[in-house]
Formats: sequence, structure tokens, C-alpha cells
Amino acid sequence: MATRQQNAKEFVKTWSSPNKGREDADRQTFWNDLLQRVYGIDDYYNYITYEKDVPVKVDGKVTTRRIDGYIPSTKVLIEMKGKNVKDLAKPLKQSGGGGNLTPFEQAKRYSNFLPNSEQPRWILVSNFNEIDIHDMEHPLGDPRVIKLEDLPRNVKALEFMVDASQQQVINEKLLSVDAGNLVAKIYNELVIAYSKGRGIDIKDPQIQKSLNMLIVRLVFLLYADDSNLFGKEDIFQKFIEESRPKDLRQRLIELFKVLDQKEDEREPFLNPEYNQFPYVNGGMFSDEDVIIPQFTDELKRLIVEDAGQGFNWSGISPTIFGAVFESTLNPDTRRSGGMHYTSIENIHKVIDPLFLNDLHEEFDKIQNMGNRKQRMVRAREFRQKIGKLKFLDPACGSGNFLTETYLSLRKMENECLRIIVGDQGALAITDESDPQVKIQNFYGIEINDFAVSVARTAMWIAESQMWEQTKDITFANKDFLPLDSNDSIYEGNAVRLEWSNIVKPYELDYIMGNPPFVANSGRVSAKQSHSKAMLSKEQKEDKRKLFGHQGGVLDYVCCWYKKAVTYMKKTTIKAAFVSTDSIVQGQQVYPLWSNLFSDGIHINFAYRSFKWGNEASNEAVVFVVIIGFSYMNEADKFIFNHDGIEHVDNINAYLLDADDVLIKSRTKQISGMPKMISGGKPVEGGNLIFTDKQKEEFIKKEPQSARFFKRFTSGDGFIKNKMRWCLWLVDASPSEIRHMPLVKKQVEKVKKFRLDSTKKATQKAAQYPSTFVEIKQPSTDYLLIPLTTSRNRYYIPIGYVSKNIIANNGASFIPSASKYNFGVLTSKVHMAWMRVVSGYFGPSYRYSNTITYNNFPWPNIDKSQKDKVTKTAQAILDARKLYSDNSLADLYDPLTMPIELRKAHEANDKAVLKAYGLNLSATEPEIVQHLFKMYEQLVKNKE
Repeated sequence: MATRQQNAKEFVKTWSSPNKGREDADRQTFWNDLLQRVYGIDDYYNYITYEKDVPVKVDGKVTTRRIDGYIPSTKVLIEMKGKNVKDLAKPLKQSGGGGNLTPFEQAKRYSNFLPNSEQPRWILVSNFNEIDIHDMEHPLGDPRVIKLEDLPRNVKALEFMVDASQQQVINEKLLSVDAGNLVAKIYNELVIAYSKGRGIDIKDPQIQKSLNMLIVRLVFLLYADDSNLFGKEDIFQKFIEESRPKDLRQRLIELFKVLDQKEDEREPFLNPEYNQFPYVNGGMFSDEDVIIPQFTDELKRLIVEDAGQGFNWSGISPTIFGAVFESTLNPDTRRSGGMHYTSIENIHKVIDPLFLNDLHEEFDKIQNMGNRKQRMVRAREFRQKIGKLKFLDPACGSGNFLTETYLSLRKMENECLRIIVGDQGALAITDESDPQVKIQNFYGIEINDFAVSVARTAMWIAESQMWEQTKDITFANKDFLPLDSNDSIYEGNAVRLEWSNIVKPYELDYIMGNPPFVANSGRVSAKQSHSKAMLSKEQKEDKRKLFGHQGGVLDYVCCWYKKAVTYMKKTTIKAAFVSTDSIVQGQQVYPLWSNLFSDGIHINFAYRSFKWGNEASNEAVVFVVIIGFSYMNEADKFIFNHDGIEHVDNINAYLLDADDVLIKSRTKQISGMPKMISGGKPVEGGNLIFTDKQKEEFIKKEPQSARFFKRFTSGDGFIKNKMRWCLWLVDASPSEIRHMPLVKKQVEKVKKFRLDSTKKATQKAAQYPSTFVEIKQPSTDYLLIPLTTSRNRYYIPIGYVSKNIIANNGASFIPSASKYNFGVLTSKVHMAWMRVVSGYFGPSYRYSNTITYNNFPWPNIDKSQKDKVTKTAQAILDARKLYSDNSLADLYDPLTMPIELRKAHEANDKAVLKAYGLNLSATEPEIVQHLFKMYEQLVKNKE
């Protein structure tokens, strides 16, 4: 069997002939030959479309043109020229008008008139001597040019033409979600059936467990029917179809017993209707305590018609379906009303850099070996290697990381078998056809019992699908059933379990997964969607045991990092987790990473913060990072960001190419700049805060109160220009309060609100109910910095505020701040620092005076530079005044930011960059690296 490279060499030899290369006569043959001979598309006549009509508007007239080639499944558009066209970058005169266009411009014009659904992902331009690849994700980028003679060395560069895996994933996703909807219907009808039982409480744990196990068994049997696991067609469907609803309960009880019995252990006179079912094993039907309800007519109809006759279960993706299944039916997650699962794309963001990329690279070399015997030897060795790999997901949920990893390795193993089989005939290696990659090597821990059942079922489905592919290659005449035991997925609290009791550290190779996103402050969880994920008492105790008093600010996901690091000690295990990005920002960085780094851990790859998508209809907005770590300090470290892959020397706790600097909370500004103070905390139960309307009505009833009202703002109110009012009674005497009955009543309400609190500090504050709990108002005008602001904004909208406006603890402020202070803090430099070291609250930046501001290194500058920044800062304020009727939210929206304001900020950025000695073209990572070095030096100077 020739390798792809060998086929490519033969292709080059054929098409290097001077007799080939005529634009009209040879172009279709060229691409057919390439697709078939090099990329294995035998059905090329159905795969690629030639002379595709497209209506094009040229010189004001609509005319029909023809696209030379178009591949629908991978969205590839092809424009061919003859060998006589030597330079593909040179404009050519267009027939039928339209001026002179390069072949790419010609193809791009065609694409502009295609429907959105047919827009090309790639445009290929060729003159038979070369193929220019234009990636339409970067339409202005230079093409990758593959010379014909270089094709054998670059066969992978054109694999996107035939890589229909993405389309396959889309189809599997749709099929799996449809399956999930079917299961939800059956589940709901089962709930009705259980509810009709005498004395049955559907919330009873035993009933819930029975319901969950019953639905798992039914789905497995439906899948077994459509996948022909039972060796006969639709025997379970016929079993249900031929049963009366009132008989189904007892018949299923009997069937489940039979399915758990070996054929030679069954009673000799067993009804053939039952005896036709094979022994399943694996524990799927071993629990005889499952309570089965009386079936209804509708329940039978759903199973027979909708789930049986109306749906083919064999094509579902076990990775997607397992998660959809668990999410749809798990009582903890189904309340949110949407389906949730980690997409296959996001799973690969973890497993590819962790281990799969290296395995693919190794296997590619085997595939391209010229010597067949050597290729076979290496393929056998590679099978043995991947068959010995062991994986652990210590928060596996429905097992989607484990399932997708298993599928990825088994696909490679099947390709190994394809090499081993070669031209010898498949039956020659039937003794080798038993998979080396076994589900028993994929370990999981999950706290929810139902998710454990789903994960095991998903792994069995994955195993059966891959076995069918193996049989197609080897013609192995072996049945898939009975199932292998699948007890490597454990039920329990992974933070409390000893992982070494599940698999010994020296046996394991990789740890991976997506631990629960339970925030210390109660942020939303990607796994739990819109259900608030507050730390429970038990979770707080888990965290305390692992981190001691340092763990107070940490999110729950940090427990998995600590457990993994402890487990991995003195091993070569590599790990990677998806985590909320809060663990690499703000106050969590020091207590977590000082702990891990001191243990000797290194970050070897990372994805910087990105929006985590699940398939929920009401998807929560969660921003995450992916961190790959181990005790091995790998030389080739890399960071994935929006611009691609960055190869770096070191990855620190902020996921930057910089030294391992950890920034702690600081009480004073490290460069000696003015103090920043957080706003006052009201804690008044809404009794001292008023809207415009409420204030007017209050003053009408209590005129004397008018002089005690002051403007009141939070950071958000300042940005949106939606300030409220507060009763500011700091200067009110006791006599004045007593002579204003309505004011006195409000003060009494404040006192009651504070006394009713469970917090002792708030109860104590009831002693002075006429004022805010914290009073920090400055006696001068001040610079206000909002506590939270949208990540969509490039600049935090900060600004000057009158001393008569009361700021609450949703903002911080600097009294008597200079224009120079304003200029530096609103600059690109400070924004870059803020984005790295600040905390995040969901989709918002969370600015901290003790971390963001107090640790920010200010430049050492002369008067001239300071005056320049002062001048550019004033220009920003002047530009804002041009739009004084607009809120800062309007002015700093990236879509609506006025050009005058944008230019003023750009000028200020340049002035501040010069003050720091940075190039005007410095990127944010370069700016932050520079600031980190300054910070390190400042810390050393203070030691």
C-alpha cells in the first residue's frame, strides 16, 4: 500500500509533463486525480462540482459566470489558469468586462455573490505548476504557495480539502441533540408513569435512581438495535411493539434478568422470545432493585414509533450524546431548561496540546515511511504504545473528555491496523484485531451517580462504534458482546477521594478535564449554566483542608489543581484543566500559584482567556483559560491567543511570557503615587437611597430634608450617567433628624435592617443608623475609577467627579488627582496592566485598588514628559465635552466611540508609551513584560 507521499510523487510525475496543463482541457482531470490518487476520494464525481453557475454584477449588469471548481463539504473554491499563466499575482483582463483582476480577485468576486451558506472557507488558485492557498479567515493575508514539485513534502497543507470531519461533527451534534430531545420526552413520560404508582414519591432517591437507570437501559437497548449489537434486526423494538402496555413492566423485569445471564446459565426452557437476546455483561443490567413503573400507551408509542421506527441511534456521537443525555436528565442541571455540553472543539483544545498533537506527529511519520516492512513494525509498536496510555478525568461528568480521547486513540489504532493489513489480506491478522486501546485505561471520578452511569454507557457506545470500524478493516469475526467490565469510572467527591486508590500515579500518563466552575463569590458555572453556583459548606471545608486560611479567596476549581499537583509529585504525569480565568487574575493568583510553583510545577502550555461556549439555549457567559502543567519544565512552551500560537521561554501565573512574578495585595502605591480609596459602603437596605422621582416626592412631604440630599453614584451609575440620590446625614444634628419625622422613619428602618443582619459588623453598625456603614468621602473633587466595567471596552471610563457627589463601594477614587495621574491611568499602558492583574467578574473587568493600582509601576519622567502627558490627558477631557449629552457608556462603546475621542486617546497612549521608554508599536504582551520587569525592580528596591 503506497503512502500518501508516494502517491503525491506519482501525481507530480504525471502533471509535470509538458503535454498537460491546458486550462480548459485538463483542469477537471487535474483535480480529480489529486483528490483520488493523493487524498483517497474515490467518489470525486459527487465530491467536487465543476462549472458552478454564479450570478455576478459587472459594470452595472448581472451576468452568469462559472466557478471552475467548488467542494461543498469543505467550502473550497477553485480558480484554474493554464500553464501559460506564469504569474498568478498578475492581473489579467476579464472576458465580459470588469477590468483587470488577478485570479484570486476573480475568485473573490465570485465568492462575493454566493449565498452565505456557500461562502468559501478557502480559495485555491492554480496554474498546474503551483497551488496558491488563500485562507479566507485572513482574506488580506498572503497566500501559502505550494509548488507542484514540493507537493509530496506538503501533502498535509491541502488536507482541508477533504477534511469533512467538521461537517461530520455538525451532523453528529444535530443527531445527538435530537436523541437528547427524544430521551427527554421518554423521561417525562416515565415520570408520569412513576407518579401513578400507589404511594410513590417521584422525589424519593430510590425512585430517582430507578428512573435514571431505566432510561439508561432503554437508550442502550435502542442503540443496540440500530447498531446490530444483538446480531438480529430490531429485536428490542419488536419486543416492545408486540407487548401490551400493561404487560411491559413485568416483561422488562424478565428481560433485564436474561440480559444479565450467560446463555449457558439460563434455564433450559426459557421462552425463545427472551433467549434470542445475548448476554450483555458490564454491569448494565446487574442491579435487580430497579423499580419499573406500569407503562402507559403513550410511553409505548414513544419507544416504538419516535425512538424506534423514527430514529437511527447508531450514528450518534457518544461524546456529545453522553453529555446531552446527562444534562437533559440530571435533576441538578435540567432545571435550567437548556442542553449543555463541552463542544468537541473545546475538548480538543485541552487534549490536543496535552498529548494528541505529539501522537499525531509520531503517527504521521510512520504513515510516510517508504519501507513497508518498517512501516508495519512501527505501526505495531505504536499500537502497543497508545494501548498502554492511561488517562484520568477527576471531574468527568458524563465522560465527554474520556470518550473523545478514547475515540481519537482508537481511530489512530485502526489506521495502524490498516497499515498492518496492507496488501496481505485482512484475515491474516485476525489474532491482532483485539483493540489495544481499552476503555479500562480511561479513569474518571464523578460525584453524581447518574452521570457515572451515563459516562459508562457513552464509553460502551464509543467502544462498539470503533469495533465496527475495526471489523471493516480486519474482517475479524468476533462479536462485540458481552461488554467488558467498565468499572474505571468512580462515583465520589474527587476533592476528598484518594486518587491513588483509583489508579496509581506511576501507572498514569495524563490528567485532564473541566472541573466545576463554582466561584468563591458565586459566579455562574459553565456546567450549571444559569443556576447560581455558590460554595456549599462542604465545598468550603474541602478548600480549607487543601489550602488552609490562604484558600479563602480561591474558586473551587483550585482544589483540583492542588489535588493534581499532590498526586503527580515525582512522576512524569502531564495535566491540563479548563478553569474560569479568575484563577490567573487578581487576588487569586498569589495564594494558588505561589503554592503550586513552590511545589515545582511548570506551566507548559496555555490558552489565554476566551469565552467558553456550551450548547445551552440560555448559555451563561463564562470566560475561561486552559492550563497545561507538570513537574517537567518543557523547553517548547506555547501560548494560544487570539492571534495564533506564541512559542515562549516561560509561562507565568498570568499566562504571560515573563518571569514567575506574583503580585500580592498592597496597602500603599508601590511607586509612591497618590492613594486610591474604595468608596463608602451604605448597607442601609434601600432606605437612604432614592431615585429622582422618589426624592422629589419625599421632599414634597418633608421640605426640610432637601438640603440633606446629595448625588449618589456607583461605578456603573457614573459610566451610564444614571446617578441616584442619598440622604447624607453626616452633618445633620440629632435635633434636625428628630424634627423631620419622615427622615427619622427612614433612619429607624435602617436600624432594623442592620439589626436583622446575620453579620456582627452590620449589627454593630445599627448603633449609628443615620449614616453609611463606611464614610470615605473626600473633601476635594476626585478621580473616580469604576469597580467593574465591560470587557468590550478598550479603556475603562474614568473621570473627575465633584466632591458633592457621594461614591459608594462600587467605585474607587483618588482625591485631588492631577491630569497627569488621569493621563497615565487612562492610557494603553495602564489598561494592559489592568487586563492582566485585575480580577474579572463574569464578562467585566474588576478593578482593585490594592492589587491593580497599588502594584502598578509608574514611569520615572522629567517635567517635559509629564507636561506632555498632562496635555494629552486634557485633550481627552476636551473631546468628551464635545459630546456632553452622552454617557461614558456611549462614548466608550467600541462601535460608537467618537473619532475625536479615539484620536485623543491615541495621542495620550503615544505620550505615555514614550514616558515608559516603549516603542509606539509595542503590543500589550510587550507592555506587560516591561511593566513586570519594572515591578520586580521596585520590589527588590524595597526589600
